[in-house]
Amino acid sequence: MFFQHIFESSLAHASYLIGCQAKGVAIVIDPKRDVDTYLSIAEKNNLKITHIAETHIHADYLSGSLDLASLTGAQLYLSDEGGPEWQYDFDHIGLKHQDEIKLGNLIFKVLHTPGHTPESISFLLTDTPATSEPVMLFTGDFVFVGDVGRPDLLENAAGLIGTKEIGAHQMFESLKIFANLPEFVQVWPAHGAGSACGKALGAVPSTTVGYEKVRNWALQFGNNEVGFVEELLSGQPEPPKYFAMMKKLNKIKRPLLTSVPNYKELETNEFVSHYQNNVTVIDTRHKIEFAKGFIPNSINIQNNKAFSNWAGWILDYNNPFILIVSKDQLEDVTRKLMRIGIDQAIGFITPETITTLGLPLEKQKIIDFEEMNNALNNPNAQILDVRNENEFKTAHLPNATHLFVGTLTENLHKIDTNKELYLHCQSGDRATIATSLLYRAGIKKIKNYSGSMKDWKEKNGQLIK
Repeated sequence: MFFQHIFESSLAHASYLIGCQAKGVAIVIDPKRDVDTYLSIAEKNNLKITHIAETHIHADYLSGSLDLASLTGAQLYLSDEGGPEWQYDFDHIGLKHQDEIKLGNLIFKVLHTPGHTPESISFLLTDTPATSEPVMLFTGDFVFVGDVGRPDLLENAAGLIGTKEIGAHQMFESLKIFANLPEFVQVWPAHGAGSACGKALGAVPSTTVGYEKVRNWALQFGNNEVGFVEELLSGQPEPPKYFAMMKKLNKIKRPLLTSVPNYKELETNEFVSHYQNNVTVIDTRHKIEFAKGFIPNSINIQNNKAFSNWAGWILDYNNPFILIVSKDQLEDVTRKLMRIGIDQAIGFITPETITTLGLPLEKQKIIDFEEMNNALNNPNAQILDVRNENEFKTAHLPNATHLFVGTLTENLHKIDTNKELYLHCQSGDRATIATSLLYRAGIKKIKNYSGSMKDWKEKNGQLIK
């Protein structure tokens, strides 16, 4: 058996290519959209991708299943569980509980494991003729290392009211199936630490059934279903805005993208023309460089592991935009965007050309601990905490106003424009995004505490808990 775990860190997304080397065939489970990765792995290992499977209709990334199938001719094996509202709207081989997928000498048994979503399935792998016992379980967003999938996304991200409680009870029942599997079975989930698909995902890529029975909080409730449901639904992070679009696009047949886009480098006059026509500008530079001088109305989303997440929160899928990105980071940024279905970039300019455009530049006012501490006693100051709700509830600065950066522009009415704003987050990244969004909204009496909570705690600043 050939096995490769493919991890995409910006979305903390795991996919898998498993092959039967005796027959020269392979399956890909939960593929990302830049599918050249799988084609390269298969070619290097003399395998032909003949099967593509998904554990559920994903919310956090745009699946590459249709694109990969068009390039390889592979069959799509997708869930037909969950009822008529949870079916894929394109041709596929439908899977039900206890069905089997045969791939050469490998057998993948289908387990219906609803909870995260109604149609969620897991794949239990047996490597015959080496053994008659199952050896691996591909759980998707059902069981993670140290956590389980959140059941609230359909309601909180896609607006399907009343589904999270149902999902939580389904998850309780599905975990009984998991707990009855042999303890030696390896567990390979679709996400790791950093994903918004759970609240406490572990950092290691895999686990075992036995380890999770001992350490996973969700498997410690015995028959206490009420307590389990309450704990599962509490403390979940805000689902990114783009999740609703992913749920929609992953269910339907859509235009294919079988290669990584090659965005055009814009000439000065092209950029200025688009800019004057109010095309959004996304500046991917480091927050410190951005603060030193940026194009008015541009939005800072640094190219780091969280780039995809914040791009999905902020960018409108129906509107074009321009990137400011260095050439050595262009492909990385492009892949991060395509993985969440954002394809409408007009082109890019490099950071070196910013000062040659003939446009006036603005600066963010960066402050230190002392100035932020003085603001606590300033009646003309409004302290704005742009972290998520759980972070704020755990500990926050005295008299701070909580406005999560992802929903900031919908809550501008909560800002006192007669006062000077003092912004912070956890480490400064979100505060810089928020400051650029506020500048874009015409609110510019802002001081950015870029050290944020990390620096505040190190210096023993006052906190409300």
